[in-house]
Amino acid sequence: MNLLAVFAHPDDELWCVGTLKKHLQRGDRVMLVWTTYGEMASQYIDKSFEEVRAIRRQHGALVAEEIGCEFRFLDMGDSRMTGSREEALQLARLYSEFKPDAVITWDDFSPHPDHRMTAKIAFDALTLARIPKIINEGMTDTLEAHRKAITFYQYHTQHASFPVVHVDVTAHMDSKLKLFAFYRDFYQWNYPNEAFEAEFKRQGQESGVPYAEKFTIRRVHAPAHDFLR
Repeated sequence: MNLLAVFAHPDDELWCVGTLKKHLQRGDRVMLVWTTYGEMASQYIDKSFEEVRAIRRQHGALVAEEIGCEFRFLDMGDSRMTGSREEALQLARLYSEFKPDAVITWDDFSPHPDHRMTAKIAFDALTLARIPKIINEGMTDTLEAHRKAITFYQYHTQHASFPVVHVDVTAHMDSKLKLFAFYRDFYQWNYPNEAFEAEFKRQGQESGVPYAEKFTIRRVHAPAHDFLR
C-alpha cells in the first residue's frame, strides 16, 4: 500500500513514526509531508526564513532517514493556514501523484490552528483529488485523478466519536524515542523520555501489546464482521 502522513510542522509526526516505519519495513511506500516549515517557533526568532527552512529541511531529512521514507515540505506558512480550497488543492495534486491508499493526519480538535487546518485540507483533498477538472485547473501538464477510496486516519482524541485503531509499535519504540530525544534536546522541551514512552505504553495496555500508537478512523460506523471475534 501507499501510506501518506500529512502534518503541519516537523515534530508533529512523533505520534505515528512507529506505524510509518512498520509499514515501510513491510514493503509499503511511505511519504511524510509537512504543510509548513514551522518557522514561527520561538527558537527561530532571530533567524531568516531561509535559515529556518534549511534547518527544518535537515530535521525532515533526519526523520525520514530514521524511518526510511520519502518526505516533502509544502510552504503554506506557519500560523497562516486557513483551510482554503487552494491549500486543499495542493494536497489533492499530491494525492494524484502519490496515489495513497491511506492518509494519517492531525485530529480535528487540536488547539493549534495549523493542526486543525491541516486535518481539514487533508480530508477535503480526498474529494478534490477524484475530479480531473479540479486538479487540472491552471495546469500545463495533465494530472490523473485519484479515484480510489482512501482510508483516513487521524490522531486519537477523546473528543472524536470515530472508531479507534491501535497499531503495535513495540519493535519500533527505539526509533520513536530516538527522534523524540532529538527534538526534545533541540527545542529544550520540559518533557522527559519516560513520560513520552509511558503514553504509548498506556495505549499498548488498551490493546494487549507492550506499546501501541492510537488513531481514529474517519467513518461513522465500523465495518460489519462475519462473526464475533
